[in-house]
Amino acid sequence: MAERPRSASISPAPTPESDKKQGHAFPSSSSASTPIPRYPPPPIMHPNQTPPTFVSSPNLPPVANGVQLGSPFPRISPPGPPVFSSPLQQAAVPFRTSPSTPQPVAYSSASPLPTSSSPANFSNGSVELQHQISDVTEDLSQYAEQPNVLFSAHKVMKQKKLANVNSLGFGALVSTGREVSPGPQIVQRDPHRCQNCGAYPNLYCNILIGSGQWQCVICRNLNGSDGEYIAPSKADLQSLPELSYLLVDYVMTGNKRPGFIPPSTSKAVAPVVLVIDECLDEQHLQHLQSSLHAFVDSLPPTTRLGIVLYGRTVSVYDFSEESTASADVLSGEKSPSEEALRALIYGTGVYLSPIHASLQVAHAILSSLRPYKLNVPESYRDRCLGAAVEVALGIIRGPAAEISRGVIKRPGGSSRVIVCAGGPSTYGPGSVPHSLSHPNYAYMESSAVKWMEDLGRRAYRGNTVVDILCAGTCPVRVPVLLPLAKFSGGVLVLHDDFGEAFGVNLQRAATRAAGSHGLLEIRCSDDMFVTQVVGPGEEGHVDNHDSFASDKAVAVQMLSVEESQCFAVSFENRGDIKSDFVYFQFSFQYSNIYQADVSRVITLRLPTVDSVSAYLESIQEDIAAVLIGKRTLLRAKSATDALDMQLTIDERIKDVANKFGSLVPNSKLRRRYPKELSTLPELLFHLRRGPLLGNIIGHEDERSVLRSLFLNASFNLALRMVAPRCLMHREGGTFEELPAYDLAMQSDAALILDHGTDVFIWLGAELAAQEGKSAAALAACRTLAEELTELRFPAPRILSFKEGSSQARYFVSRMIPAHKDPAYEQESRFPQLKTLTADQRMKLKSSFIHFDDPSLCEWMRELKVQLPEPQ
Repeated sequence: MAERPRSASISPAPTPESDKKQGHAFPSSSSASTPIPRYPPPPIMHPNQTPPTFVSSPNLPPVANGVQLGSPFPRISPPGPPVFSSPLQQAAVPFRTSPSTPQPVAYSSASPLPTSSSPANFSNGSVELQHQISDVTEDLSQYAEQPNVLFSAHKVMKQKKLANVNSLGFGALVSTGREVSPGPQIVQRDPHRCQNCGAYPNLYCNILIGSGQWQCVICRNLNGSDGEYIAPSKADLQSLPELSYLLVDYVMTGNKRPGFIPPSTSKAVAPVVLVIDECLDEQHLQHLQSSLHAFVDSLPPTTRLGIVLYGRTVSVYDFSEESTASADVLSGEKSPSEEALRALIYGTGVYLSPIHASLQVAHAILSSLRPYKLNVPESYRDRCLGAAVEVALGIIRGPAAEISRGVIKRPGGSSRVIVCAGGPSTYGPGSVPHSLSHPNYAYMESSAVKWMEDLGRRAYRGNTVVDILCAGTCPVRVPVLLPLAKFSGGVLVLHDDFGEAFGVNLQRAATRAAGSHGLLEIRCSDDMFVTQVVGPGEEGHVDNHDSFASDKAVAVQMLSVEESQCFAVSFENRGDIKSDFVYFQFSFQYSNIYQADVSRVITLRLPTVDSVSAYLESIQEDIAAVLIGKRTLLRAKSATDALDMQLTIDERIKDVANKFGSLVPNSKLRRRYPKELSTLPELLFHLRRGPLLGNIIGHEDERSVLRSLFLNASFNLALRMVAPRCLMHREGGTFEELPAYDLAMQSDAALILDHGTDVFIWLGAELAAQEGKSAAALAACRTLAEELTELRFPAPRILSFKEGSSQARYFVSRMIPAHKDPAYEQESRFPQLKTLTADQRMKLKSSFIHFDDPSLCEWMRELKVQLPEPQ
């Protein structure tokens, strides 16, 4: 097999590593890494989205996601009430931070690509080699929603020196997308594969219609099709999905699977086990009980539910006792033995029961929970969380090691353990001392982290996802709990209390679709190679060498298969590119929630260009900002690292200006930032000062949870976490989208600020003084905030407050302090200011309090870089 000049490094989301490594080196590997550069190079993520090439198109619908696109200030009408328990879906069109940013039109799995009437001909004796799709002019406006792959640019730079500028980089956000549904893109047979590199046939392949052979776009090898591609003409091949669509789902048939059955009749609901902290005070317990009762009512009738409580012991509730809440109790001091689990499982109790048969019993169990009675501080209470999760995994695994009469029993998708925690694990395996001042705390924490990582891997091998939902005021020791969630494919989420946001996340955690046994393979033209992958996965080890002579695919073992997560994949040029196109193929192999084995194959090609201007114009700034954010956050493992990464953002800005900008004559500013990337500095400024890298949230545990969520997040959520979206309520119930500048904080207005994991509603003082108008504005803002986030996981907290209140600091700290800029710069970047009268502008100016944070313009001037005029 041919040697690659450099191979990709696949980085699990929460672990920052060096950008370039030799071999398939993971953070835990012993391979040597190169010195850390001024700015981190592109991390390699895992697949989560389809390849969308975003362009401004006249064919876009006039309204997208409620935002009217016809005016410089989009307006939004408040939607109807949200449905919190609906399954997660990607937004049709990703939200943008600025109305000047074009709305994307994405590649869709719904429409075939247009074919040309003049195919390229290749001589092969008496047979012509027909190009299935020649001269593809990608009219992106015809591709509908739901992108699975989002490239940071629509074009690839031919010159290696310019293409591999690490401060900008080239990459894609990749996700599996939605579940399989019956349609023309479903192929119910094993796929053909290139015998040389393992790639799949696609709409870009050249076809020998006389012999049925097809030429691989990755390695140019000629392959057979067992006669399937023999046809009188090229048009007759259009009925084959893999030769007509960008995205194709192969649903495997054979002994293990009876074939694809429509989802409406075949969906198998995986079991859910609640693991509940019983060391809660009365107020927290009351909120938790309300959330749990609503959660149980929201579950599908066929869902099998288990309930486990933990404190100093582990209580496993028996659903066979209808008259009273009854539980079997195990010690939490050590891991349960196989004998104890066997005695529990083979006993007379029923510990997993379908909701339709035991709804009343479940409610009775939850109503029987009692608050903690001892006079012990929250952090000093004994909680055997590790042992409780082990028991929950044992219940899900069930008797006879999942094998009954020689047939493996596998539920659809992944089983779920949902931990409701109010404090740290302080007793039994995986525990830490009650006090941080314990003389041996560092060692015991390190041991607990390793044990929790091992438990997470055991859960993953058992096809079970562990989500940890924490709430309350007691620190939960995030470094200990995070590995359990991460390595099982789950998430850890912090909440202020066990109220509304906790209840919504409880429902969405259990109902979001999740496949299992996922593997992502990334292939691209020899002109390019993968340098890094970041996301919810680890390096995959797939031995295809016996089948394929030169398989150079980068393989990623996916820890979870969910459309709400994605991988950031970074590419570089091997050398100067001679060809007109480069090809990319992403294949997901997984078992879905309908018990079908699926191979989802997405093939794309991008044109190459010599022109720097054409390349820069093709860059999608919001996607590029998310990719840069993930590359940067991968290295920010601590508060000190975060400060270093702020300097990295500064270096990126200066380097892009030096490489692609122009000189500024007769000015103290040395370089002008390229006008084609006019919004990128603002996005990166938000990243630099926001909660991911800045200091606007209090505890490092909160920052580490946010970073972990961000590194795995889909494009829509990640973009909002980088740069907040600001919406102003207007008369008549409409909303106007404005830049997230503090100039929007006008006393007669109501504002929504969507920052991904938090949504804030701000009422100006003048508006708040008018009781009727403020109530109507607040209701409209609340309705829109819920609608905008109804499909988001984790569900954000929604806070509302008045101007000048203590909580308003959450809002003010996230807005760019543009009030410090000269009037001409304010009007240039915040045009809405021109609609205010002189008195209104004077009143607005006098409302601001001076502080030291620089504005965007001041920051750029400090870097000796001139901002381009906004587009």
